[in-house]
Amino acid sequence: MTDVKIIKSENARPIAHYSEATVADGLIFAAGQLASDFKTGVAPEARRHPNFPYYGSDIKLQTRFILDNLVRTFAAAGSSLEQVVKAQVFLTDLKDFAGFDEVWREYFKVPPPRTTIGMHELLIKDTLIEIDLIGYAPSDTLSHTVITSDNPKPIANYSEAIRVGDLVFAAGHLASDFKTGVTPEARRHENFPYYGSDIQLQTDYVLRCLKNTFEAAGSSLDHVVKAQVFLTDLNDFAGFDQVWKKYFKVPPPRSTIGTTGLLVRDTLVEIDLIGYVPRAGLQHEVIWSGGTKPIANYSEAFTVGNYVFAAGQVASDFKTGVPAEARKHENFPYYGSDIKLQTVFIMENLKKTFEAAGSGLDKIVKSQVFLTDLADFSDFDEVWKTYFEVPPPRTTVKTSGLLLKGGLIEIDLIGVKR
Repeated sequence: MTDVKIIKSENARPIAHYSEATVADGLIFAAGQLASDFKTGVAPEARRHPNFPYYGSDIKLQTRFILDNLVRTFAAAGSSLEQVVKAQVFLTDLKDFAGFDEVWREYFKVPPPRTTIGMHELLIKDTLIEIDLIGYAPSDTLSHTVITSDNPKPIANYSEAIRVGDLVFAAGHLASDFKTGVTPEARRHENFPYYGSDIQLQTDYVLRCLKNTFEAAGSSLDHVVKAQVFLTDLNDFAGFDQVWKKYFKVPPPRSTIGTTGLLVRDTLVEIDLIGYVPRAGLQHEVIWSGGTKPIANYSEAFTVGNYVFAAGQVASDFKTGVPAEARKHENFPYYGSDIKLQTVFIMENLKKTFEAAGSGLDKIVKSQVFLTDLADFSDFDEVWKTYFEVPPPRTTVKTSGLLLKGGLIEIDLIGVKR
């Protein structure tokens, strides 16, 4: 049985129903952090003084506030930011990136792999950034190795990948050589504009680079257990998925999310992967709970060792779109709530997924929630509370879109076996 330990530091307690962090099987999963005291909104120390509007920088103050909080979170878990192995950063305006990255460098001597995504909005008014971290508690048996391949080196301050124990956490990858922008081999030739497809060329380039990354870590794309895909235009999904199929015989669990923008101009997709290094005795299993199989090319869940990685779930039967049980009846428009019905539908499916994997919702160690409208958050959270007596760490952001027409929410979970 894998124990899940709830972490509490002296940081301000959130209003919503989630825990600050969990520790399970040596890994630390922190909730996404915002620059809030959960009393006044943006904490006073994380914003410029109204009488001194030209002194300081809002993004720098918010980033520093968040990272100081995360220092306390990891200390309470018996760790530090030096043991962070994966970071995701959600910015409401990518123009804030340079200021954020300047502060980031102060906190990380060896920067972890990072994915940086533009998102419409965050849950607290005037917050500019949410930071989501995974790390580990150092021990005699657990340490990390920074992975470097011959891929182009990024401009920004992050590592290509980190291996900790059996797992490999890769940075989100873009189709860039970090010199010219979108690398020439990932874009159509200007004199042959009707030959090829930008999304297919970019996806192929990104996956070739990630193949190099995993090989440098002693692994391969066959051992990827979790994928997140961020697209600037969901109309590109079919072209992306066509290339994806070529790289994965048994496709990993995947979440596909719309984003308002990526850090390199004209890039269309960023791919974020978690995998493992195979060894004797390490079990990897494909999970299927018996429900409807998705249309797209991904698996419901994978287990590796004690961890369970589920695909992002939307409220669909993959036949009709949003099924009748997940939407209000058209003749009774004032009865019920679409977001509540969709959340219940998703959570019931995820419950089956984790049970099929030898786990349960009480063993969730990390959650991410993508909403198309943050006005739905309160009703979502009301349902969420009914499924979690002790809620897992959670990151909640507004996405620019989901793959399902009428879909309001996608939920992405990581857990451990019983």
